[in-house]
Formats: sequence, C-alpha cells, structure tokens
Amino acid sequence: MTAVPSKPNPRLRRASESLSGGWNHIGEQAYFYAKTVSSIPDAVVNYRTELYRLIAQMGLGAGALAVVGGTVAIVGFLTITTGALVAVQGYNQLASVGFEALTGFASAFFNVRLIVPGTTAVALSATIGAGATAQLGAMRINEEIDALEVIGIRSVTYLASTRVIAGVIVVIPLYCVAVMMAFLAARTGTTVIYGQGSGVYDHYFNTFLNPTDLIWSFFQVVAIAVVIMLVHTYYGYTATGGPAGVGEAVGRAVRTSMVVAAIEIIFISLAVYGQSGNFNLAG
Repeated sequence: MTAVPSKPNPRLRRASESLSGGWNHIGEQAYFYAKTVSSIPDAVVNYRTELYRLIAQMGLGAGALAVVGGTVAIVGFLTITTGALVAVQGYNQLASVGFEALTGFASAFFNVRLIVPGTTAVALSATIGAGATAQLGAMRINEEIDALEVIGIRSVTYLASTRVIAGVIVVIPLYCVAVMMAFLAARTGTTVIYGQGSGVYDHYFNTFLNPTDLIWSFFQVVAIAVVIMLVHTYYGYTATGGPAGVGEAVGRAVRTSMVVAAIEIIFISLAVYGQSGNFNLAG
C-alpha cells in the first residue's frame, strides 16, 4: 500500500502565505522607491514643464485649497497653534518651579528640534501627500497611467519622480514659514498674554537658539519630505478597486507616512543630538 501524503496544516499554510505576501509587498515598495529616486535626473531633464506645474500646485494649492491660501497657509496655521502651545505649556510648567523666564529657551530648543519638524510632517502628509495619492489613484483606476505608457511616457518618472522633486523644493520655503510662525506665536503668547518682559524672553531665546540646530532641522524636514512623497506616490500609483480603493489608498498612505516620519524624526534626532545635545543651561 502506498502512503497517502498528509495535507499541510491550513493555519500554517495561511501564516506562511501571509508572511511571504508581506515580504513581497516590501520588495515591491523598495523597487518602486529605488526606481523613483534613480529616475530623478531623467525627470529634471525631460519633464521640466510638469515639474514646474507641480511646484506651483503644491505651493499655492488648487481648487478649494487655493481659496484658503494653499499649503503655505495650512502649515503656517498649524505651526502657530503648536508655537502657542509651547508658550502656554512652557510658561505654566516653568512658572510652577519659579523659572518662567526660561520660556524663550523652550521655544528655541523644542520648536526647532522636534515640534516644528513633526508638525510640518503632518501638514505635508495631510495636504501635498494625500493630494498626490488621490491624483495618481484616480489616474490608475481611469487607466490614464496605462495610456501614458502606451504613448511612450515613462510613467514612474513623469508621475512619481517629478512629485518627489516638487515636494522637496516646496518644503524649503514652507519650512521657513513654519519656523517663523512657531517663533512668533511662542513670543506673542509669552510676552502679550502672560506679560513676560520682551527683553527677558529675547535674551533666553537668543542665548539658546543655535544656528546649527536650524540647519539640521532643515535637512531633517527635507529627508521627511522625500519619504512622505515616496510613500504617497507608491500608494497612489498602485491603487486598485475603483473610487473606494483610491480612498483606502489615501488612508493607508497617510497612516504609513506619518508613522515613518515619526520614526525618521526619532532616528535623525538621535543621530544628530544623541552623542552631544549641545545643551548648556547658562545665560
């Protein structure tokens, strides 16, 4: 008699299929990201018109977003609220131990290193990134991406690489606005609302504001913008399932980009400030 081969355990089979599917998904994403980044020179040379259009659209907004001032206004408003929160929490917490004069230190230290980069990442993901995912997803389900391939246009370069470049270019002036709004809100809240002397605030603010921290903060936000645009373009480019699938892709992209941006902020902060935080409480 021949032995009957035993059937594999269904649970074990499903677990192995899920694991292999997850690794395949990670490999597909890595391939798309590598192809998008490697195609950036091609996008700059051959698709400059599309690049200029995307820079204008991301900076000033389109449709209803342009009415409220575009991404610049949204980023400015968000950082005003976080800067005001630094004034409120910083002044009250420091006043409880008799050091409310150091509120300027809190603004110069925490805004630059953590708060403004994190707020900008959220704003980029929810505005520019989500818009890119929705646009590419709509093109995918309407077979417009396939049409671009048919007429000889390199779709990844034309759609993804150009958006990554535009996102990096736009984030630089956006971050300038974000930092200024955060500083202005923290100073106004501390000196006008809580009545602290402007000379006291400015003294501690200027003492602890390190120009090197600002430069590192800019590099940090540029790196965050690259990751956010890569994630959002991937989910939009690979969207399936009709309009509902596009909405699901936008949600997944926002969730993923925010998680990755938070991890990136942590690792960059540890790499830059972990060995020596350049923190000297004096002045």
